[in-house]
Amino acid sequence: MRTRAIDPTQTSYAQAFEVEGATRWLFVSGQVPADRDGGVPQTFGDQCRLAWANVERQLAAGGMTLDNLVKVTIFLSDRLYRDENMRIRHEVLQDRTPALTVIITGIYDEAWLLEIEAVAAA
Repeated sequence: MRTRAIDPTQTSYAQAFEVEGATRWLFVSGQVPADRDGGVPQTFGDQCRLAWANVERQLAAGGMTLDNLVKVTIFLSDRLYRDENMRIRHEVLQDRTPALTVIITGIYDEAWLLEIEAVAAA
């Protein structure tokens, strides 16, 4: 498989992401900031890190890692979280630059401040 980030930015995403020769695709449902027991952290930072950890857990279950991400969609409950979301996303993804969309919207559970869905390829 060959991948190419098109017009990558300094903040861990690309304007487009090309995938060539993939034999497996993994579509990760929206991962919420809840642990296995249903516990939800209070702060946005803790929720964001937990949601990313949940994404990583699903990738691992599918035999993939963050390196396989080609598209990420992040749903934020409020615009005021966008800067912290960007910092944590960059911290988690480091130099990885999948295609990205961030949407400000209502979230299913009022305790959740974000939700992250992803597409990965191998």
